[in-house]
Amino acid sequence: MDKIKKHTLVSMLIKLEDEEGNIIDDSEELMYLHGGYNQIFKKIEDELEGKKAGDTFHVVLTPTEAYGEYDEALHVKELLEDLPEDITVGTELDGEEEGIVYVVESIDEEYATLNANHELAGIALIASGKILEIEQLSDEAAQELLEAEHQH
Repeated sequence: MDKIKKHTLVSMLIKLEDEEGNIIDDSEELMYLHGGYNQIFKKIEDELEGKKAGDTFHVVLTPTEAYGEYDEALHVKELLEDLPEDITVGTELDGEEEGIVYVVESIDEEYATLNANHELAGIALIASGKILEIEQLSDEAAQELLEAEHQH
């Protein structure tokens, strides 16, 4: 029977919970290409290596292994006069550093509070689920899938 290894297309059910048991995400079905392509958290991918269809998994992720530690430096207050006029709560603004996106959390008469932390930063997560199907792809098919993903 096939086992999950590099270039395996994996279809699974997955549930993410915080440590108090609050469900963060309860997806119907998730598909990813196994093999270190950063499509799922590394610790989950490591746990799934060698498993087969029908197997279940349960992984505890520290904040660092999930969405990162909460960084106070990414939670800032800015003068409204230094920001675009048309901002509203929820507006996304590019930071000065590449890849940093701030979300406007609140606005008062003089300031806007901006946060570039992921909403789940600083939270340990528990991932559990069941592998539904696996399909071993050729190197060429895996490459085509990766290229198609990058074009979207």
